[in-house]
Amino acid sequence: MFLVSSLDPVIILVAVLALLVIGISIVLKKLNQTYIVGYILVGVILGEYGLNVVKDAESIHLLGELGVILLLFFIGMEINIVDFLKRWKLAVIGTLSQIGLSVALILLIGYYFDWSFARSVVIGFVIALSSSAIVIKLLQDKKIIETKIGKNVLSILLAQDVALVPLLIIISQLGGKSESLEHIILMSIGAILIIGILIYIYIKGAISLPFSKRIERDHELQVFMAIFLCFGGALTTLIFGLSAALGAFVGGIIINAAKEADWIHDTLHSFRVLFVSFFFISVGLQIDLTFIYNNLWSIMTTIFVVYITNHLLNSLILKVFSCNWKEALLGGALLAQIGELSFLLSSTAFGLGIIEAFGYNFTISLISLTLVISPFWITLTEKLTGFKQKNNTDLS
Repeated sequence: MFLVSSLDPVIILVAVLALLVIGISIVLKKLNQTYIVGYILVGVILGEYGLNVVKDAESIHLLGELGVILLLFFIGMEINIVDFLKRWKLAVIGTLSQIGLSVALILLIGYYFDWSFARSVVIGFVIALSSSAIVIKLLQDKKIIETKIGKNVLSILLAQDVALVPLLIIISQLGGKSESLEHIILMSIGAILIIGILIYIYIKGAISLPFSKRIERDHELQVFMAIFLCFGGALTTLIFGLSAALGAFVGGIIINAAKEADWIHDTLHSFRVLFVSFFFISVGLQIDLTFIYNNLWSIMTTIFVVYITNHLLNSLILKVFSCNWKEALLGGALLAQIGELSFLLSSTAFGLGIIEAFGYNFTISLISLTLVISPFWITLTEKLTGFKQKNNTDLS
């Protein structure tokens, strides 16, 4: 009886979470929204600033961190090094231009509002990253992921995901987090090891994983092998003092190069859905609706500036790299929102004291609302430009 009574709150919470996700997702699907928006809304409803049902937000946040590792692992699995390097100019120039302009814009705004240099730089980094999770899903839904515009947008997204690591390092330095010489040497060895692995994959083109043939038809062993490949990579980079998400990301790239390991995607997909949902639910738990209401004008003004800036800049970059204006404008719309990885930048900066509670709440609200608005912005762009999905075959 004691065990049953102890489990009651957990059982109730899980049941309520699942029910809310199902109900909200059905509505959002009819509105052409992604499930990510539903997860965030569930967090808002159940959180401290909603119904205050969830009392142990820290546990959900920890589960969400596992979701980030799985998310980066799956993003890595989408990267074919050889194909990616064919578009390296677009990816690198597009990403650096996006980050540079965003930081410059926020530095100007920060100068007017007397923000610190570190705070302005962090917010510039935050608005520069787009949402891989949302955009890849929309590219798949619109059946344009294999077209020229789809591949160009994907290359920029992947470059932004790679850029997350140096951005986190820069934020750590801005926050005054000093590293010992031993730690720097260890991190350098880890970075050299990662670069060596990527060079090896690029030269070989395809690699073979040990034991993959033996467990190809053994589903139970597949589950644990897939978990090991994901979290083993995360553990390896942690040992070298680097991000666990980076290790998972590199692990995903290795899986992409191992052609016989396609089963890993299907094996881990359910885990990814579950833990990534916890990540976005944990984000929703932190959203203060009163804060949004009290700062609605400044938040909406910033969202408008972010969308216009990101949309125009990415459209121009895509136009320069052989897209016509219809394709470029659609690509700009796809990349206009602020991505889920910006939550990590915000939480890191908050933990280091670079941004205070107001700045953290502002960025969390900003990112969440841009994710909600994104599908509507893309649909509006399609209608204004006259982009038709039946022309997709002309874009490849």
